[in-house]
Amino acid sequence: MDESVISGAQLFYPQQLGIDGAESERNRWLNGLVNAAPYLCCGVLGCWLTDPLNKVFGRRGTIMFCSAVSIICCIWQAVTNTWWHLLIARFVLGIGIGPNSSTVPIFSAECAPAPIRGALVMQWQMLGYVADLAFFHVPNKPHITGLNWRLMLAAPLLPALVVLIQMPFLPESPRWLMAKGKYEKAYRAMLRLRGSEVIAARDIYYIFILQQENESTVRRGNRFVELWTVLRNRRAAVGSLMLMFGQQFCGINAIVYYTATIFTNAGFSEISALLASWGFGMTNCIFAIPAILTIDKFGRRPLLLSTFPVMAIMLLFVGFCFWIPEDSKARIALIATGIYVYTAFYSSGEGPVPFTYSAEVYPLYVREIGMSLATSVTWTFNFIVGLTFPPMLEAFKPQGTFAWYACWCAILFVCVLLFLPESKGLTLEELDQVFSVPTGVHAKYQLWNLGWHFRHYILRKKEPHQTLWEYGGDDADSEIFQDKHTNQVSTA
Repeated sequence: MDESVISGAQLFYPQQLGIDGAESERNRWLNGLVNAAPYLCCGVLGCWLTDPLNKVFGRRGTIMFCSAVSIICCIWQAVTNTWWHLLIARFVLGIGIGPNSSTVPIFSAECAPAPIRGALVMQWQMLGYVADLAFFHVPNKPHITGLNWRLMLAAPLLPALVVLIQMPFLPESPRWLMAKGKYEKAYRAMLRLRGSEVIAARDIYYIFILQQENESTVRRGNRFVELWTVLRNRRAAVGSLMLMFGQQFCGINAIVYYTATIFTNAGFSEISALLASWGFGMTNCIFAIPAILTIDKFGRRPLLLSTFPVMAIMLLFVGFCFWIPEDSKARIALIATGIYVYTAFYSSGEGPVPFTYSAEVYPLYVREIGMSLATSVTWTFNFIVGLTFPPMLEAFKPQGTFAWYACWCAILFVCVLLFLPESKGLTLEELDQVFSVPTGVHAKYQLWNLGWHFRHYILRKKEPHQTLWEYGGDDADSEIFQDKHTNQVSTA
């Protein structure tokens, strides 16, 4: 929500605080720095507080602490009077955003049953654009200049307040309680989540057995080092970090931060630009619904592979539309259409999938470290996008800037195709078997599978299909994951 309210607020506060980008290159960089400051903090500090905060407070306590910090910082940034004071307030806001962005997906993934885990997705960005519109015409009051943008920046405290109020009524994560040896509390928490004594007992026993197995493989060394030296962990980290990087460099937050600016450059008035931004937020929210309904049916990979190509095409389309003369009504209509179509496909794929995927793929003993790294990557590149987008627009114009992000969408499509294992429908413990598949075997299989679909559906050949396990059967490196898969099936 902070990302979206800053889009409307920056129409006003740069002029008041003396960092209007139209006046100098220095101001353009300062404007980008202020906008992206929370995500710089998330990348270098906030996300790395996830592990110590979870150790001390647990999942619920960490979420409550970070929500309180977010509320305070939203009020703080609304009462600043200099750009550097606003920069400090927004930087500290990252201490609230960073650990929460790591802990909330973990909390959801650890509490939800596997068949609906991916559907627990919620996006607040539309509320940010609603706040921009609601406060646009708020006049200044005595001794208060810029009351409209101040109210916009304060608005994100509302969802944080809702979360803070609800958290005491929720059970703690059973997996976190099990890791702390609190088995009775873990069972009671699982019973509240599952509603059946038999199912709760089954899931607790399953978690316990898998924890025992994990304990036998843990080296008791540095967990960050083990994130890369243990093959199962490294494969999970590669997939997670690839998606987190892609969530930023697919271009979405360049649009989120600067939606109003983009529409203004396209020829919209300020209020019309905010209305168009609200439409962008509405599209973002509505088209998350198909992802919620399908992410656990079709899987994470199909959503990504079916949306990245369209996103790349739409980014090129939007950029090229800026060559249409400014006095043409077609220019405004086509740019808005391209952005909305792009957003619809983003919201069905790369929007909800990365945090869901990252929260579920790491084993419990490195989950906080892995999620800290994943969210640190996404917020660091979020900061880079927010900082560099205004200078890029000036240097490369919209055509070159949007083409840059379109190229990244194409690259990410290839990376997902070859290197991203599917995690649909498996418990967090069963994912250990998925990430036992050697990366080379997975990449070769996906290329063969792509060719098989072409031959089967286009050329209409009757070639038999193979599963990943069957395809990797002749590979010496695949013996371990074949055995694990056989044991998993026989146990089921």
